[in-house]
Amino acid sequence: MRSLRIRKGMLRSHYIGDIKPGLVREARIAGWVDRVKDVGRFRFIWVRDRSGLAQVTISRDQGELYEKASGLGLHDFVAVDGVVLEKPVAKVGVELKPKELRILSRAESPLPLDVGGYIESNLSTRLDWRPIDLRHPRNLAIMRIQAALVKGMQEYLDSHGFIQVFTPCLIGAGSEGGAELFEVDYFGRRAYLRQDPQLHRQLLMVAGLDKIYDLGPSWRAEPSHTPRHLCEYRSCAVELSFIEDEVDVMRVEEELVAAGVKRVVEECGRELKLLGVEPDIPKKPFPVLKFPKIYEVLEDLGKKVAYGEDLDREAEKLLASYVKENYDHDFFFVDYFPYRVKPFYVMKVDGTDWARSVDLIGRGLELSSGGQREHRYERIVEQIEEKGLNLEDFRWFVDHFRYGAPPHGGFAIGIERLTMVILNLENIREATPFPRTPERLLP
Repeated sequence: MRSLRIRKGMLRSHYIGDIKPGLVREARIAGWVDRVKDVGRFRFIWVRDRSGLAQVTISRDQGELYEKASGLGLHDFVAVDGVVLEKPVAKVGVELKPKELRILSRAESPLPLDVGGYIESNLSTRLDWRPIDLRHPRNLAIMRIQAALVKGMQEYLDSHGFIQVFTPCLIGAGSEGGAELFEVDYFGRRAYLRQDPQLHRQLLMVAGLDKIYDLGPSWRAEPSHTPRHLCEYRSCAVELSFIEDEVDVMRVEEELVAAGVKRVVEECGRELKLLGVEPDIPKKPFPVLKFPKIYEVLEDLGKKVAYGEDLDREAEKLLASYVKENYDHDFFFVDYFPYRVKPFYVMKVDGTDWARSVDLIGRGLELSSGGQREHRYERIVEQIEEKGLNLEDFRWFVDHFRYGAPPHGGFAIGIERLTMVILNLENIREATPFPRTPERLLP
């Protein structure tokens, strides 16, 4: 057992979850008052920080300290110096016998919502008071799991030669020529928040960076109010050169997803238990369904989709059930999309109406779009014109391909959506600290 010399002025010596009774003799903790209870001659105070819960036990014979604790309310912020009991009576967390109690901040009563979960608040109210809502252990667990997920993905990419880059969030033209753009004033000029770091990633392939990834935000000005959509979201966007075709891209993406989930399983056992989920590390390779065969599969499942048309939400869910039943897998790729429904930069399959365009579906939810890009200048120009777009609007992108570009491809996987799928969340707004939706811009 060791006694820690706590530096004067240091607010905490340990996170609560890091204190090991029998190994740590004294500690200073800091956090919010979770509960207060009087039993006989004892006053019990439960203090919570992001890592866990501690029981602070004060006896009546501690006089002034006991009286000081009598005025504590829920979510007052306190710091406690005390002795860690080697054999705690506390049923949850560690137990401290305090030597000093400091009340650093008072919380008004009543709280705007019940963080303890005894009284359920609707999601809108919770998001109005999101910083308070995030104090709930369940919500903290989601954030910790998401951090581990991203860390696992980054570790995979870093260890396989990918270079992290930061592409622009402010752009002068849309990447897909659509209307789903947020316009901003840029020194008197028209600019936009990016829909996706797609085209700049491709330019880095032209530059010879070879294997890159970009973790950052993107925006879609869609008036969507579904539990699957955000106006601002994060993605892990990956691009790689010297590929044979889109299959090479799929192999990287499935490895990336598996690495992220593996990190979550290894690192977040306590959080997963709290949320009541047990994610499996996905088996590889992921199943692949291809157009036009998909139309036959859907028709057998009772859904008719016109030849050459895209998939809708119902079709994605039906295919997810089909894959689960036939392949016992929660993730699968859809390949060879109809070219007419895809952007100009995808590569067409020669002599067909299909594109080397790939979506990743997880439990019936689209997680990413990607595939092989068109790297030949003449073809890119031709496809821009086929899509009815103005070539001059894309000169800033296209002209670089006149000077040699390697075959390349990539994808951008939504972090919040992947979190949602792994944790079986009902609403994507739970998978981000401060969601941005058509009706919500604050806090």
